[in-house]
Amino acid sequence: MTLSIFEIARILAIKIPTADAAITGYAIDSREVRPGDLFIAFPGEQVDGHNYVARAFELGAAAALLERKVENATGPQLVVPNTLDALQLLATATRKAWGKTVVGITGSAGKTSTKENVSALLSVAIPTSKTVGNFNNHIGLPLSILRISDQSEAAVLEMGMNHSGEIARLCEIARPQIGLVTNVGAAHIENFDNIEGIAAAKRELIESLPPDGVAILNADDSRVAAFAASTTARVETFGLGEAAKTRATQISFSLEGASFRIEAQPFHSQIPGRIGVLNITAGVAVARLWGVPLRQLSEAARTIELPKMRTQKLEHQGMTIWNDCYNSNPDATKAMLDLLRDTAPGRRIAVLGEMRELGHWAEPLHSDIGRYAVESGFSVLLGIRGAARFTIESAMKAGLSARAACFFESPEEAGIALKSIAQPGDTILFKGSRGTRVELALERFLA
Repeated sequence: MTLSIFEIARILAIKIPTADAAITGYAIDSREVRPGDLFIAFPGEQVDGHNYVARAFELGAAAALLERKVENATGPQLVVPNTLDALQLLATATRKAWGKTVVGITGSAGKTSTKENVSALLSVAIPTSKTVGNFNNHIGLPLSILRISDQSEAAVLEMGMNHSGEIARLCEIARPQIGLVTNVGAAHIENFDNIEGIAAAKRELIESLPPDGVAILNADDSRVAAFAASTTARVETFGLGEAAKTRATQISFSLEGASFRIEAQPFHSQIPGRIGVLNITAGVAVARLWGVPLRQLSEAARTIELPKMRTQKLEHQGMTIWNDCYNSNPDATKAMLDLLRDTAPGRRIAVLGEMRELGHWAEPLHSDIGRYAVESGFSVLLGIRGAARFTIESAMKAGLSARAACFFESPEEAGIALKSIAQPGDTILFKGSRGTRVELALERFLA
């Protein structure tokens, strides 16, 4: 959204600068500054944004939001006690002034993919903005709000968390009228006693909805379905089972995607697998609130593509490769193993990096993935770093030989080893948590 320097100063209750200008964008990394941006400098022990204020102005920043004045910077400086607090206050006020519809999305897996689907299908009805990438935390969500287009009638905002209370705080800023929950799983379980604690944290989105809001719940997930009792808002459901109001049926999978029906309307998605169908169905449930005909939604669904490293299919020397390296957790990993189980005609190989933020649950959850992969018909399993060792040990106990189940300390080593294992006709999955850098194994394999 476009604000002026004067407007920002008034919202933050600080001294009005002598010069005014339009702020047309917002950046927290000086390398990404564009002309007209407000550069927001966060202090830090490793990287202090105040050291890059001068560079931000050189790149065209219209103003900078700071915690201390920078002497060698040439543009307007808005000095506040705490830049994070100021960013959140600015986003809160801007969202209130904008006054249009916010769709909040959370879940243990599939948030970003569902956000892409919802925004694509809702755009059929009205101008829609969305979270860019996965800017979904206490910094990313306020930035996403400030980056909403002035012309948008709705914004689809992703909400992440790794502690109790975080989603409630994000909802105070974003004030969603529509809340969608994809699922409840073990992601970020290191900060919770059990999965019920994660469910309670996800439920904060639904509890925040106003009485005239709408809760859109995954009917296939019993924990999510139970959230209906926690709100006075209207409840809509989506899923593949009979309990769902917006339900996908007659589903068939292929390497080219998935075909299914919602009511009598045929749908085809380039996004393969059960999770792809479920995410499209979630998007349809949201768009139907605006009365968009299923025929139009079917046409839009055919064109949806996911961002890089998210269920991205490649062909290489007669092999099919699924690049899903962006991030990982137990539920998301099982969803991708299911995809290969349901679509791969030949031998299945999985290159799985360590799943982070599982705490004392790391060993049993990684071991469970090893068993699940063998039960799903995978012939080769390569593990990368840390607790992925338990995945490999479990797979060997479930029947894979030492030649077919291997652990590596680095992704590059795994990529090199895969060269001597893979052959034409194989289907290979690459997946792991962001910090594991499984994409390096893929790069080395393709090199």
